Amino acid sequence: MEAKWRWVLITAIAPIAWGSTYVVTRQLLPADIPLWGAVFRALPAGLLLLALRPGLPRGSWWLKALVLGTLNMGAFFALVYVAAQLLPSSIAATIMATSPLAMMLLAAALVSERLRALPLAGAAVGLVGVALLVLTGPVSIDAWGVAASLSAMALSSLGYILAKRWQSGVDVVTVTAWQLIAGGLLLVPAALVVEGPVPALTPTELGAFAYVGIIATAVAFVAWFSGLAHLDAASVGLIGLLNPVTGVLLGTLVAGEVLSGRQVVGLLLVLTGVLLGQPIAARLRGRRRRLLSGP
Repeated sequence: MEAKWRWVLITAIAPIAWGSTYVVTRQLLPADIPLWGAVFRALPAGLLLLALRPGLPRGSWWLKALVLGTLNMGAFFALVYVAAQLLPSSIAATIMATSPLAMMLLAAALVSERLRALPLAGAAVGLVGVALLVLTGPVSIDAWGVAASLSAMALSSLGYILAKRWQSGVDVVTVTAWQLIAGGLLLVPAALVVEGPVPALTPTELGAFAYVGIIATAVAFVAWFSGLAHLDAASVGLIGLLNPVTGVLLGTLVAGEVLSGRQVVGLLLVLTGVLLGQPIAARLRGRRRRLLSGP
C-alpha cells in the first residue's frame, strides 16, 4: 500500500505542475503565439529528456511514438488552442474534467480494467466540484469550441490509455521524450502557417518557457506516464482533477482574492472525488464490508 501511495504522490506532480501553467502563461508568456508556444513547450522538453536518457525507438515503437505524440501532444495542444480562442476557460476546464470518466471507459475496453463503483462516483463528484470551482458567472458557449474541447479531452484520454497498454517493460523517460519530440515536430508546420516565422522572445519569456518546458512538461509527463505504468487508469484520471484546483488556487493567490463559499465547496468535492479513486478507498470499503458481515 505504501508503494501505491508513493506512485499517487509522484503522479500528482503532473496535474499540479500543469495547473501552474495557467498563471505563468497569463502573466509571463505572449498570448498571440499559442502554437509556437506549444512547440517551445514540447520540443525542448523532449530533447532534454532524450539527452538525459539517450535511446531510439525500436521496431513498432517508431509508429507508437508518433501515434502517442499526436494524441497526447500535437493534436491535444492544437485543439486546446482552438478551444481557448472560442470558449471561456471555465467551460473548457469543466469539459476537461470529464477526462477521468473517459479514461475509465477506455481502460475497460483497451486494457481490461474493471469499472468500479467508487472511482465512478469519484469522477461524478469531482466533475461537480470542478464546475462549482470554476463556473462563477454567466458565460457564452460556442459549439465549435465545445467540440474542440471535447475532442482534446477524448484524444488525450485515448492517448493515455494506449500509453498504459503499450509501455509495459519500456523505459518511461525515453517513451515520453519521443512523444514530446513527435508532437512538437508535428506542430511546427501548423505554427508556420498560422503564426508565421519563429518569434523572438524576451529574456522573461525565455525563462517562463524554461519553467513550462522543464517542470510542467518534461517532469510532469514523466510523472504522469510513470503513474499510468504503476496505477490503474481510474486512480490516475482522478488525480488529474488537481489541475484546475491548482490553477484556481494559484490564480487566487496572485490576484490576492479570497475563494467564495461555492468555490470552497467545489474544492472539497474535487479532493473527495480524487480520494474515492485511490487504493485506500477500496481498502476501507472492503474492511467495512467485512465488519458488517460479521465474523
